[in-house]
Parts: sequence; C-alpha cells; structure tokens
Amino acid sequence: MRRLLGKGGQPEEDEIDLTPMLDVVFIMLIFFIVTATFVKEIGLDVNSPDKNQNVQDADKQSIVVQITNRDRIRIRGRDVDFRAVRANIERLHAENPDAPVVVQPHTESTTEILVHVMDSARQAGVYNVSIAAT
Repeated sequence: MRRLLGKGGQPEEDEIDLTPMLDVVFIMLIFFIVTATFVKEIGLDVNSPDKNQNVQDADKQSIVVQITNRDRIRIRGRDVDFRAVRANIERLHAENPDAPVVVQPHTESTTEILVHVMDSARQAGVYNVSIAAT
C-alpha cells in the first residue's frame, strides 16, 4: 500500500471535516424551531362541589340540572325543553341569587347537552357552575 506524502515529505493523515455537518445540523434546528406549532388546548373550567358539603343541603340551595341518558334535561324534577334551559335558570336565579348551578349529567349523555346547559347558565348570569356525578 502506498502512502501519500504531503508537503515536506510527511505522510498525510485522513480526517473528516465536521464543520459542514455542524452547519447542516444548526440549520435543521432553526428550521424545526421556526416551523413548530405551539398548541394551546381549549377547555372548560369545572368546579366540583366540596366533599364536606351535605348533599341534601346543597340540593336545596342550588339550581340542580339533571341530564338523563337520553339527553333529556330536568330542572327541579320537571322536563325542560332544550331551548328553555336559560329561561328556567334565570327564573330560579332571580329567586335565589346566591345559588350555584349544579349539573348532573348521566354517564351516557352527550357532551353537547352538557356544554349547552353550562353555556345557558353563563348566559343567565350564573358563573358558579359545577358538575356533579349522578
């Protein structure tokens, strides 16, 4: 095998120049940082009732909205039309302004109805809305 001689009669050593590879890595890093999308997840603020609070006392002081497994809405034991939820909550809120709204959705009910009830409560002026298990 023949050795290549460089300037001055010294043998040349084979080395790999890493500078272009580092340049490519930095360019890729900048590309990924610039093109990355930062997602902010949208969610609902949910307040659950205190565990120390007596359930029967809470039912008397709260506006309880039940959602059945067939997405029927019940307020104080009466079936309420989908469009009349806000009016009923406004009426009950006028009777007791400090009463929070407690939504009790069935496990088989849809999220659409739950969100509608929560939105209706907010539109009725009640901002203390909680979700309770049935």
